[in-house]
Amino acid sequence: MEEAKLNVKNLPISTKQSIEICRFIRNMELQKAKSTLNNVVNMKQAVPYIRHKMNIPHKAGIASGRYPVKASFQILKLLESTEHNAIKEGMSKDLAIAHISADKGVRQWHGGRQRRRKTKSTNIKIILKELKKDNTKPENKNKTSKQEK
Repeated sequence: MEEAKLNVKNLPISTKQSIEICRFIRNMELQKAKSTLNNVVNMKQAVPYIRHKMNIPHKAGIASGRYPVKASFQILKLLESTEHNAIKEGMSKDLAIAHISADKGVRQWHGGRQRRRKTKSTNIKIILKELKKDNTKPENKNKTSKQEK
Protein backbone atom coordinates (compact mmCIF):
# COMPACT_ATOMS: atom_id res chain seq x y z
CA MET A 1 0.00 0.00 0.00
CA GLU A 2 1.35 3.39 -0.96
CA GLU A 3 1.66 6.21 1.48
CA ALA A 4 2.67 9.86 1.42
CA LYS A 5 4.80 11.20 4.24
CA LEU A 6 5.64 14.67 5.51
CA ASN A 7 7.99 15.47 8.37
CA VAL A 8 8.25 19.16 9.35
CA LYS A 9 10.54 20.48 12.04
CA ASN A 10 10.51 23.69 14.09
CA LEU A 11 7.11 25.13 13.21
CA PRO A 12 6.45 28.28 15.25
CA ILE A 13 3.26 26.97 16.88
CA SER A 14 2.31 25.71 20.33
CA THR A 15 3.10 22.05 20.99
CA LYS A 16 0.19 21.58 23.40
CA GLN A 17 -2.34 22.91 20.90
CA SER A 18 -0.77 20.83 18.12
CA ILE A 19 -1.04 17.64 20.18
CA GLU A 20 -4.77 18.23 20.75
CA ILE A 21 -5.40 19.05 17.07
CA CYS A 22 -3.50 15.96 15.92
CA ARG A 23 -5.48 13.73 18.29
CA PHE A 24 -8.71 15.32 17.04
CA ILE A 25 -8.10 14.65 13.31
CA ARG A 26 -6.21 11.34 13.57
CA ASN A 27 -7.72 8.49 11.44
CA MET A 28 -10.09 10.89 9.64
CA GLU A 29 -10.54 11.00 5.90
CA LEU A 30 -8.48 13.83 4.46
CA GLN A 31 -11.35 15.90 3.06
CA LYS A 32 -13.26 15.67 6.35
CA ALA A 33 -10.16 16.67 8.33
CA LYS A 34 -9.56 19.67 6.06
CA SER A 35 -13.16 20.87 6.39
CA THR A 36 -12.99 20.38 10.18
CA LEU A 37 -9.81 22.46 10.42
CA ASN A 38 -11.41 25.14 8.21
CA ASN A 39 -14.28 25.28 10.70
CA VAL A 40 -11.80 25.64 13.58
CA VAL A 41 -9.98 28.49 11.79
CA ASN A 42 -13.33 30.23 11.20
CA MET A 43 -14.23 29.58 14.88
CA LYS A 44 -17.33 27.54 14.02
CA GLN A 45 -16.12 24.31 15.66
CA ALA A 46 -13.99 23.88 18.79
CA VAL A 47 -11.20 21.37 19.26
CA PRO A 48 -11.83 19.19 22.33
CA TYR A 49 -8.94 19.31 24.79
CA ILE A 50 -8.35 16.01 26.56
CA ARG A 51 -4.73 16.00 27.68
CA HIS A 52 -3.91 19.68 28.27
CA LYS A 53 -7.16 20.92 29.76
CA MET A 54 -6.21 22.76 32.95
CA ASN A 55 -8.36 25.90 33.35
CA ILE A 56 -9.95 25.53 29.92
CA PRO A 57 -13.67 26.39 29.71
CA HIS A 58 -16.35 24.04 28.41
CA LYS A 59 -17.85 24.42 24.94
CA ALA A 60 -21.29 23.38 23.74
CA GLY A 61 -21.48 19.69 22.82
CA ILE A 62 -17.98 18.85 24.11
CA ALA A 63 -16.24 19.14 27.45
CA SER A 64 -13.12 21.34 27.53
CA GLY A 65 -12.23 22.93 24.23
CA ARG A 66 -10.73 25.89 22.42
CA TYR A 67 -10.25 27.42 18.97
CA PRO A 68 -6.50 27.13 18.23
CA VAL A 69 -6.59 29.21 15.03
CA LYS A 70 -2.87 29.66 14.33
CA ALA A 71 -1.93 26.01 14.90
CA SER A 72 -4.98 24.77 12.94
CA PHE A 73 -4.10 26.98 9.99
CA GLN A 74 -0.50 25.68 9.94
CA ILE A 75 -1.59 22.03 10.16
CA LEU A 76 -4.18 22.64 7.41
CA LYS A 77 -1.41 23.94 5.14
CA LEU A 78 0.68 20.85 5.95
CA LEU A 79 -2.23 18.52 5.11
CA GLU A 80 -2.70 20.25 1.76
CA SER A 81 1.03 19.93 1.04
CA THR A 82 0.96 16.22 1.89
CA GLU A 83 -2.10 15.76 -0.34
CA HIS A 84 -0.26 17.38 -3.26
CA ASN A 85 2.72 15.08 -2.61
CA ALA A 86 0.42 12.05 -2.68
CA ILE A 87 -1.22 13.11 -5.95
CA LYS A 88 2.19 13.76 -7.47
CA GLU A 89 3.22 10.19 -6.54
CA GLY A 90 0.20 8.85 -8.44
CA MET A 91 -2.15 8.11 -5.55
CA SER A 92 -5.88 8.77 -5.83
CA LYS A 93 -7.68 11.61 -4.02
CA ASP A 94 -9.35 9.16 -1.61
CA LEU A 95 -6.88 9.52 1.26
CA ALA A 96 -7.02 9.07 5.02
CA ILE A 97 -4.74 10.26 7.79
CA ALA A 98 -3.00 7.08 8.92
CA HIS A 99 -0.64 8.83 11.34
CA ILE A 100 -0.24 12.37 12.62
CA SER A 101 1.78 13.37 15.65
CA ALA A 102 3.24 16.50 17.22
CA ASP A 103 6.40 16.65 19.33
CA LYS A 104 8.47 19.36 20.97
CA GLY A 105 10.93 21.11 18.70
CA VAL A 106 14.06 23.07 19.48
CA ARG A 107 13.59 25.86 22.04
CA GLN A 108 15.75 28.74 20.84
CA TRP A 109 16.53 31.86 22.81
CA HIS A 110 15.38 35.21 21.52
CA GLY A 111 16.43 38.48 23.03
CA GLY A 112 14.35 41.28 24.40
CA ARG A 113 14.67 44.46 26.38
CA GLN A 114 13.89 42.93 29.76
CA ARG A 115 15.12 39.36 29.53
CA ARG A 116 15.67 36.46 27.18
CA ARG A 117 12.93 33.96 26.51
CA LYS A 118 12.64 30.73 24.61
CA THR A 119 10.47 30.44 21.51
CA LYS A 120 7.90 27.71 20.93
CA SER A 121 8.50 25.23 18.13
CA THR A 122 6.88 21.96 17.16
CA ASN A 123 7.80 18.99 14.98
CA ILE A 124 4.91 17.40 13.08
CA LYS A 125 4.84 14.08 11.23
CA ILE A 126 2.01 13.15 8.83
CA ILE A 127 1.40 9.90 6.93
CA LEU A 128 -1.49 9.63 4.46
CA LYS A 129 -2.71 6.30 3.05
CA GLU A 130 -5.05 5.49 0.22
CA LEU A 131 -8.53 4.26 1.10
CA LYS A 132 -9.48 0.86 -0.29
CA LYS A 133 -12.90 0.59 -1.86
CA ASP A 134 -14.35 -2.87 -2.43
CA ASN A 135 -16.87 -3.01 -5.25
CA THR A 136 -17.59 -6.70 -4.84
CA LYS A 137 -20.70 -7.54 -2.87
CA PRO A 138 -20.72 -10.74 -0.82
CA GLU A 139 -23.44 -13.21 -1.74
CA ASN A 140 -25.92 -14.17 0.92
CA LYS A 141 -25.69 -17.93 1.29
CA ASN A 142 -28.45 -17.92 3.90
CA LYS A 143 -31.10 -16.76 1.40
CA THR A 144 -30.26 -19.46 -1.14
CA SER A 145 -30.33 -22.22 1.49
CA LYS A 146 -33.75 -21.07 2.73
CA GLN A 147 -35.19 -20.96 -0.80
CA GLU A 148 -34.08 -24.53 -1.51
CA LYS A 149 -35.96 -25.94 1.48
